[in-house]
Amino acid sequence: MKKIILSVLLALFVSTSVFAKDIKIGALVSITGPTAFLGEPERNTLKMIVNNINKNGGVNGNKLDLIVYDTKGNPSSAVILARKLIYSDKVDAIIGPTRSGTTLAIIPLIARSKVPLISMASSYKITTPVKKWVFKTAPSDSLAVERLYSYLNSRKINNVALLTASSGFGASGREELKKLASKYNIKVVADETFGPKDTNMTAQLIKIKNIKSAQALICWGTNPGPASVAKNAREMNLQIPLFMSHGVASKKFIELAGKSSDGIMLPAGKLMIAAQLPKNDPQKDVLLAYKKMYETKYGHISTFGGHAYDAIHIIVNALKHSKDKESLRSNIEKTKNFIGVTGIFNYSPKNHAGIDPSSFSIIKIKNGNWKLVAY
Repeated sequence: MKKIILSVLLALFVSTSVFAKDIKIGALVSITGPTAFLGEPERNTLKMIVNNINKNGGVNGNKLDLIVYDTKGNPSSAVILARKLIYSDKVDAIIGPTRSGTTLAIIPLIARSKVPLISMASSYKITTPVKKWVFKTAPSDSLAVERLYSYLNSRKINNVALLTASSGFGASGREELKKLASKYNIKVVADETFGPKDTNMTAQLIKIKNIKSAQALICWGTNPGPASVAKNAREMNLQIPLFMSHGVASKKFIELAGKSSDGIMLPAGKLMIAAQLPKNDPQKDVLLAYKKMYETKYGHISTFGGHAYDAIHIIVNALKHSKDKESLRSNIEKTKNFIGVTGIFNYSPKNHAGIDPSSFSIIKIKNGNWKLVAY
C-alpha cells in the first residue's frame, strides 16, 4: 500500500511540477537575412511583452524566461535551433518560426517532442489538416485571398493576372488564389512566378500587360520581390490596378518600393489603420494600446509584430490554468474570444488557425501611409 501511495504522489509531483518554476518560452524568428523585416518586430514585441509580464509578477508567480534564436529564415537552421530549444533548453512552449517554410520544416519534430508550438507564419498548410501540437496566429493566406476576392467582386473585377513568389509563402498563396477563384467568379488569365531573390520582373509583367482581358494584377510574396514588381510596373506604366498580399504590410515595403507603392492595395490586419476604425470595433483599444507601446520603444509598427503579441498572450492565458505541456496544449486549444492584434481568436480541436476573413480590411498606400478602403 505504501508503494502505491508513493507512486501516486510521485506521479502527481511530476505532473504538477513542470510550471512550479520559471517558465521557458522559446522563440524562432528571422532576425537577420531577407525576412529580417518580419522577424525583427516579432522579436521586439516578444521581449517587450515578456518584460512587462515579469515586471508585474510573471504568471502565477513564475517568471517567463524568453529564449530567442535567429533562424535567418533558413529551414535547416530552424530545425537545428528547434532541437536545441526542445532538448537542451527544455522549453515549455515555442513561438515561431517567422516563415511558412521554416515552420513546415520543424512540424515533424514538434509532433515527436510534444511541445506546444504557435507559429507566426501564414501558410494554411501549417494547421490544415489540424496537427495536435501546432497552432498559429498569422492569418492563413486563404483568408487573405477570400477578403481580396470579395473586394474585387464589389468592384466588378473578374479577370486577374497572378504574379507570385516561388517561396513557401508565395506558393501557398498562389495555390489559394487559384483554388478559390471559381468560388468568387474570378478567372485567372495569367499565372506568372518569380524567384524569392529576383530583382527584375519586367519579362513577366510584359506578358501580363499584353493580356487585354486582365483587369487587375495580384502579386503574392514578401520583400524584396514585391517592391521590385511595384517599381517595374510603374516603369512600364501598367494601367491595371496592382494588389499585393498581407506579406508586405509594413513600412519596409513602402521604403523599398518608394513612390511606386502609391496606390497599391492589399488585404491586411487592422493594426495599420487602427485609428481609422469605427469606435465600436472590438479590437480598436487593443490595437491602439499595442501601437503606442511598440512605437514608444521601437518606432514604426508592422502587422508581423502583432503575430508575436497574440502568440505570447495566448500562451500566457493558457499557462494560468496549466500544470504541464499536455494541459498547456489543451488550454491553448480552448482559447475563445481572445481579442488580439491580428484578430479575435477562437481555437478548437478542429481549428488551430483561430481567425476568419473579418480580421482583414482592404487598405491602400497613399503618400507613404496606409488608408482604410474597405472595412
